[in-house]
Amino acid sequence: MIPTLPRRPLGTTGLTVSVLGLGAGRIGGPETSEADVDRLLATAAELGVTVVDTARSYGASEERLGRALERRRGAFLLSTKLGYGVPGVPDWTGPAVEAGVDGALVLLRTDVIDLLHLHSCPRDVLERGEVVEALHRAVRAGKVRVAAYSGENDALDWAVRSGAFGAVQCSVSLVDQEVLSGAVPEATSRGLGVLAKRPLGNAPWRFETRPEAEDVAEAWERFRALSLDAAGEPWDAVAARFTAFAPGVTSILLGTASPAHLVAVASALAEGPLASAVLGSIRAAHERVGRGWPGRI
Repeated sequence: MIPTLPRRPLGTTGLTVSVLGLGAGRIGGPETSEADVDRLLATAAELGVTVVDTARSYGASEERLGRALERRRGAFLLSTKLGYGVPGVPDWTGPAVEAGVDGALVLLRTDVIDLLHLHSCPRDVLERGEVVEALHRAVRAGKVRVAAYSGENDALDWAVRSGAFGAVQCSVSLVDQEVLSGAVPEATSRGLGVLAKRPLGNAPWRFETRPEAEDVAEAWERFRALSLDAAGEPWDAVAARFTAFAPGVTSILLGTASPAHLVAVASALAEGPLASAVLGSIRAAHERVGRGWPGRI
């Protein structure tokens, strides 16, 4: 049985998104075929996933999404991230944003990008205003529907309070809870939509010993420090439900290339929020040992 995904308004942007979105970073490498991408997106559409998130830095992800979605563009809101990586143009400048927007439109084979994020742009660059204004020009030109920001910590806090964006994207998970008492409620109070990246927190429960990759190793160390109890439930399901039903979160972006994984998480979300006792123990563990952990970029 295919679960039904609820939809939520993305702040005051006028857009509505499914509680589960697809993070398309995993489809950008050579290990993923065009047929794999087609199957993944067909499953996403069947589940009622309405938002797909990619980025300039995700390899061939934008190009593959463009080909796969050309015939079903109306079924999805497209989100991408940029600000860097344009040959011959300095990163984090107005021209880098402008060229990035135009390049993304071509690769995604669309006339308009629904959500366009400045991707981990440093706070001092945001404050100078050049890249923000370039993004707003793209909105005024009809190339972008909603100006957004993706990042963490002090830059995220500035973005939320600036009034410059309609939505933000940040890490929210069992091992990234600090934002739930800071930027997320602040964003909600200001009418911003919140997309939660890394909702499974790199799934650190997969590893018996400390992983080599530093970002996953940090998640593993945090997870061990929290000493959580899943109460007999699969950790993927617990983590997805924790993040998706956290106050202020609009949608979680599951990074996967597996249709089965997408279905499994959608099925978990169909169970609704975690039991209050489980949720309370997770939040209490963070209060006990995780206060002050910075958001993981």
